[in-house]
Amino acid sequence: MKIPFSPSVYEHAAKMVGRSPREVSCNPDLLFEGHRAAYLEYRHSPIVVGIDIYNLEGEAYGATISVPEGNGIPAIHEPLFKTLDEALGLPRFDPHRDGRIAMFIEVGQRLAREFPDADVRIPVSGPFSIAFNLRGINDLCLDVALRPDDVATWLMQLAENQGVFCEAVVESGLDVAFFESAASPPMLSPQQFHDIELPSLKRVISVAESHVGHPVPCIMGGDTFPILDDILATGTGYVVCNVETDQKKFVAHAGVADPNVKIRVNMDPGIVACDCPETIYREIDRILAITADHPNCLMGTGCLPYETPPENIRLIKEYIA
Repeated sequence: MKIPFSPSVYEHAAKMVGRSPREVSCNPDLLFEGHRAAYLEYRHSPIVVGIDIYNLEGEAYGATISVPEGNGIPAIHEPLFKTLDEALGLPRFDPHRDGRIAMFIEVGQRLAREFPDADVRIPVSGPFSIAFNLRGINDLCLDVALRPDDVATWLMQLAENQGVFCEAVVESGLDVAFFESAASPPMLSPQQFHDIELPSLKRVISVAESHVGHPVPCIMGGDTFPILDDILATGTGYVVCNVETDQKKFVAHAGVADPNVKIRVNMDPGIVACDCPETIYREIDRILAITADHPNCLMGTGCLPYETPPENIRLIKEYIA
C-alpha cells in the first residue's frame, strides 16, 4: 500500500525564491511567491503559511524578533516579561492589528484563491510555546520549578486568548495548523507536562476545534513518546512521530491506543537534505518498515531544512510511488 507523503514547508519556502527567511517572513509578496513556488513544485498538503511559525503570537503580544545572519531563522531572543507576575493576566492581542498575523492571513487567502483545491492553513501556537517566547527558556523553566500552579494559570490564559486568533483565521476562509513543540521533553518532564501543560493544551485544542469545526492536529517536535498518552487525551486526531523518539514503539502504541489517529512519521531532516540518494532511500525504507502494519500513517520530513534541494523531494516522491 502506498503511504501518503507530507513534507513540511516553512523556511524552505524562502529558498524557493532565493531569499533569506527573514526577508520572506516580512514581505507579503515574497511570502506568497515562496509558498506558491513550493506548492507548484511539491503539491504538498497542507500549505502552512509560515516561515518562523512560532513567532507570530509572541510578536503580536509585543516581543521583538531578532534579525538573524544569512539564512538563519528569525527568533525571539529577549523575553518580553522579566517576571511571571508581569505576564499573568496578559490581555488578548488583536489579530487584525498586532504583529504580522493579518499579513499571513492575507497571504493565505491569496494562496487559497490561486489554488482552490489546496488545504491552506495558518500556524497557531500552543500556550507553552507562546510562554517560551515571552519569558525565555531559563526564566520559564525556573517558573515551572518554583511556581507550577501560577504557570498553569498563565498557560490557561494564553490558551483562552488563542480563540480570537482562530476566529480570525476561520473568518478569512482558512484553517488552522496547531504547533506546540516547546512543551516536549526535556523542556518539561512527563509529569510536569501532565500536571502543568495538559489542561491548557486540552483547552486550546478544544478552542481551536470549536472554531474550525473539526479535530485539530497536535504537532509537537522532539521525543514525545513519554507523553503520547497525554497527547492523545487531548482529542486530537493527528500526531507526529519524530526522529528523536523511538518511532517503532510510538507507532505501535498509538495504533493500539487510538486506531483512528493519523500518525505522521518523520524522516530525519538532515537526511532529507543530504546529497546522497542511497542514504535517502535507506531512510525511506526504514520508515516504510515501521509503518507497514499501520494504515493510518503518513511519511513526513519534519521541518524541511532551508537548504534542501528540490530534487530530493522529487526523489522521495518517486521512490515511494
